[in-house]
Amino acid sequence: MPHLSPPAPSFSTHQPLICTLHSLGLVSYVDAWEWQKRLVQQHLSQPDDPGTLIVLEHPAVYTLGTGSSLAHLNFDPQTSLYELHRTERGGEVTYHCPGQLVVYPILNLRYFQQDLHWYLRQLEEVIILTLGTYGVTGDRISGLTGVWVDGHKVAAIGIKVSRWVTMHGLSLNVCPDLAGFRQIVPCGISDRPVGRLKDWIPEIDPDEVRQVLIQRFAEVFQVEYRRVE
Repeated sequence: MPHLSPPAPSFSTHQPLICTLHSLGLVSYVDAWEWQKRLVQQHLSQPDDPGTLIVLEHPAVYTLGTGSSLAHLNFDPQTSLYELHRTERGGEVTYHCPGQLVVYPILNLRYFQQDLHWYLRQLEEVIILTLGTYGVTGDRISGLTGVWVDGHKVAAIGIKVSRWVTMHGLSLNVCPDLAGFRQIVPCGISDRPVGRLKDWIPEIDPDEVRQVLIQRFAEVFQVEYRRVE
């Protein structure tokens, strides 16, 4: 019997795109990673679903991109007690911990634009608009991916795309303890420090930032949400 591909997505200019939203607390990196992979397979087999957005925080963990260099670790991965995972995303080593918002969009880019450069710039725009809500100017740096404030990197981005379905995503430092970043060369960039929104707004409310970030994502990608508790 010949292999039958799933039907192409049915696009409409009249109906808003509805994405499922999961807004969660602290979730282990491995659990979230496995969940993303299941969702990618789900969206590949159900092309009429434009996507899912996961927003959460992780316990302390280091992650490496597909081609990340171990030279960017300031510890021995063979003997260290730090949790460390090599993933299928692009980019170099990064660090996740409480106080940092992590956003995993599992999107079918056929509903948006089949252009990875466009997608990365849209993720940056979500962060820039979120920072702008608080009067903080977020900058792009030519040739680099992410968002900076006064030369400090406050948001990192690393993605994986399979048949135009995305996984992994972005992290925004709201009020994390930055000490963990000293154990690595964040994103392989040695000459630019890491920052957090709290450095500019000491009384920042992370729960409020989460809601702003979710709203800015909806505006940039022109979606509405179906919230799942």
